[in-house]
Amino acid sequence: MSLYEFKRNDFFHNVLKTHPRTHFFLYGGKTFYNESVELSGTFAGADNVGHKSAGEISLYEINVDRKSDQLIYPFVTKGGSRTGFSTISVSDYNSNFAFGDQLTGTYPQTSSISFERFTLNSARPRITSLRNSLERYTPQGQHYFYSSSIRDLSAAEINLCSIPSIFFGSGIKKGSVVLRYYLTGNILAEARDDKQNGALYQVLPQTTALGSGSIVGTVLYNEGFIMLTGTTDLSNGAYTENYTGGGNTQPKWSLFGQHQTSNLTSSYILEFSGTTRTNVLTMMAHAKSGDIDYSNNPTFLDFTSSISMTSGDSKRRKYIEGQRSIKNVVSSSYHEHQEAFEKTVYISKIGIYDENKNLIAIAKTAKPIRKRLNDEYTFKLKLDI
Repeated sequence: MSLYEFKRNDFFHNVLKTHPRTHFFLYGGKTFYNESVELSGTFAGADNVGHKSAGEISLYEINVDRKSDQLIYPFVTKGGSRTGFSTISVSDYNSNFAFGDQLTGTYPQTSSISFERFTLNSARPRITSLRNSLERYTPQGQHYFYSSSIRDLSAAEINLCSIPSIFFGSGIKKGSVVLRYYLTGNILAEARDDKQNGALYQVLPQTTALGSGSIVGTVLYNEGFIMLTGTTDLSNGAYTENYTGGGNTQPKWSLFGQHQTSNLTSSYILEFSGTTRTNVLTMMAHAKSGDIDYSNNPTFLDFTSSISMTSGDSKRRKYIEGQRSIKNVVSSSYHEHQEAFEKTVYISKIGIYDENKNLIAIAKTAKPIRKRLNDEYTFKLKLDI
C-alpha cells in the first residue's frame, strides 16, 4: 500500500449554496408538503409509515414503520450528574423526580407550517415580538413599518404564517414566495414578491377593483414569517364561505390558509425557495507515473506457479520463502496468444488517513481504473460536511 501526503495545493474548501424549492398545498383540513402522500407501512398497521401527516416533516426519522405501541422514545435516568431534558424546568426536576426515576420524551417529533389569524384590535403577542425584526428592514419600504399611515399592525387584521427553518435553511430566497388562492378548483388570486423587497403584491386577478397591484402582505425572509394584511373581497361579493367557523365571510388574503374544516371549497398553495449552504472539502489524490505499481488484491499474483527457496539445516527449523510471478493481464487480439508482460494495477478504492495513519474515509470509483506504469491520474474527491 502506498501512502502519499496531501500537499498545500491538493485540497481546498468552498461553500455550496443551493435554493431547493418547497411547495405546500392546503385543502380540506389537510396540508401536503412537496406533493407527498401518507404511506402505510408493513409493520405499522393502520398507522402511516412515518407516524406523521403528509404536510409534516420528521425531525429525526425515528420509528419508521413501527407499531404505535412499540415506538422508540428518548429517556434519561435522574442521577448524580443531574442530566435532564430542557423541556423540564429546574423546579419540576428537583421536586417531581427522585434519584433513579426515568424521565421520558416522545418520538416522532414533526414540524410543519402554521397559520394564526388576528382579528381587529385583538391581543397579538406574537406580532409584537416581531416588531424589532420588522423595524430592522424599514429601509426597504413602508411595508415593514409596524405603525404608519398605511396600517397599524398593533390593531389591524393579520394572518401570520410561520415557516420553521427546517423547510428553508438559513433563509428564504428573496423574490421566491408565491401564494395562490383557489376557489372551487379555479385560481381566485395570486400574490408574489416580484420586486424582491419583502412586499407581496397581488398580481391576479388583474383588476384594480379586486386589489390587483396592491401590497397584501410582508415577508420576513431570514425569520421565516409571512404577514398577510389584505382585506379586499377577492370575489367582489359573489362568494362567501365559513372560513373560521363563526359565519360566512368573503374570501380575502387575511383568510389565506384557513382550511380547518373539510367542507370548504377554498384551497391554497404556498411556494418558496430556501437557502442552504454546505461546506465542501475537495481533495486531489495523484497517482503519478511510475508509482502505485502493486496491488493487495490476491488476483494480482499468478498462483499457478510457485518457486520455493529453503534455507537452514534439515535437523533444525527451516525457513521457506515462496516467490510468485505477477499475473499478466494484458489482453491480446489473437486467440491463445499472450502479449508481452506489462505491470498493470486497477485502482478501485482510495483511503484517506489522518496524521496518525488512522483510516478515516474511503472513496470508491464507479469502476476500477486501469493504471500502467506510464499512466498518470488525478482523482478528485469531494466531501460534504
